[in-house]
Amino acid sequence: MTRHLTKIFVLADTHNHLPPNVLALARGVDEIWHLGDVCAPTLLDELRLIGPPVTVVRGNCDSEIAWPTALDLVRQDVRFRMQHIPPPPHRPPKDCDVFLHGHTHVPRDDVIGGVRFLNPGCVTRPNRGAPASIAYLEFKREKEFDWRVVRIR
Repeated sequence: MTRHLTKIFVLADTHNHLPPNVLALARGVDEIWHLGDVCAPTLLDELRLIGPPVTVVRGNCDSEIAWPTALDLVRQDVRFRMQHIPPPPHRPPKDCDVFLHGHTHVPRDDVIGGVRFLNPGCVTRPNRGAPASIAYLEFKREKEFDWRVVRIR
């Protein structure tokens, strides 16, 4: 029996705008994770129409107090923390394997203190010469996943 492994669509910093091609890129995934600065909660309704569950954390530009500022999730025995603003580089969290964040508007894939830091970049206003982007987090087998940042055209 083949076990289904998870494919997650990850985005951040939409700032009230969701280009139509982003919705197309999100089709066929198992989950959608938004790393904050949604700004317009109705934007999440558009993502929910695609079908998979949508998980969101509150960013510094969000006013929805019902959204958590940080969220811990476990997928395929990997401990993830979702939080909009990353901690200082000299203080990586000790209780997660992967720290997903937005805020900088720049894609990231770094390991600091044994924690992998990932940022999908920004959908609407990329920073420091980075293109607008999203990312896919796709498990190939238990405890092993690929992280792929995709440029939005």
